[in-house]
Amino acid sequence: MVTVVIATRNRATSLATTLERVTPLAPVVVVDNGSGDATSAMTRARFPSVRLLTLDRNDGAYARNLGARLATTPYVAFCDDDCWWAPGSLDRAVEVLESNPHVGLLNARVLVGSEQRLDPACAAMAASTLPSRDTVPGRLIVAFMAGASVVRRSLFLRLGGFHRRYHIGAEESLLSIDLLDAGYAIVYCEDVVVHHHPSPAERDHELRRFLVSRNQLWTSWLRRPLAVACRETARLVRLACRDRIARRALLHAAAGLPWVLRERRVVGADVERVLVLVPTAGP
Repeated sequence: MVTVVIATRNRATSLATTLERVTPLAPVVVVDNGSGDATSAMTRARFPSVRLLTLDRNDGAYARNLGARLATTPYVAFCDDDCWWAPGSLDRAVEVLESNPHVGLLNARVLVGSEQRLDPACAAMAASTLPSRDTVPGRLIVAFMAGASVVRRSLFLRLGGFHRRYHIGAEESLLSIDLLDAGYAIVYCEDVVVHHHPSPAERDHELRRFLVSRNQLWTSWLRRPLAVACRETARLVRLACRDRIARRALLHAAAGLPWVLRERRVVGADVERVLVLVPTAGP
């Protein structure tokens, strides 16, 4: 009923740990985002049951779309290469989605490290005050964490999945809005669990901040009313006056304006009323 899809790059060691945990639970698809290490070789040698797609480039979050296309089950569970689904959680996620056809995507509770600390994003989800129907199996939310989500495969593909131009960083923001605009709910379910043991691999925090800022602005222009898009632009302009990363994000966002305007489709008023109840449309 569910396939685990993992997009990875240059993390053979942590991926091996993840695959040891998830391969007994469900079919697995791994998309290697142009790794320069032994990621693909390790996967083929140690986990022959895994369906492996090796790319010659880094497609970022879009690689998850390619993995979802290879899946043949009704549901796809995304997983990062330093995370794994707790035993029983995928079964519970399928049960929730099967019983609630209006739920398009489910976000798990993420426990970080050996201390099993609640991820701050999940703490915010658990505190969501969005009004919900009694039939909703958890908290209604408008944002999700890609590496801890289970989604209806056909719906995900129909909506276009993760936008290729976003690469990584707030890539969930656009898909979140599109799920809501298609009439589906996004829910946070505490009894579905993902364990996250952050990879020791060095991360480029400045690059991520740049991508998140750029992508969130693109999302505003792609889906939000003009007043909201202009307000978010003005906020980034003010920040750019004193912050070089914000300045870079603003310039790159502006360079993408031609394609953004071509693809602009403002969401319905009902969805916008929900979005204004939270600080941003992204995690």
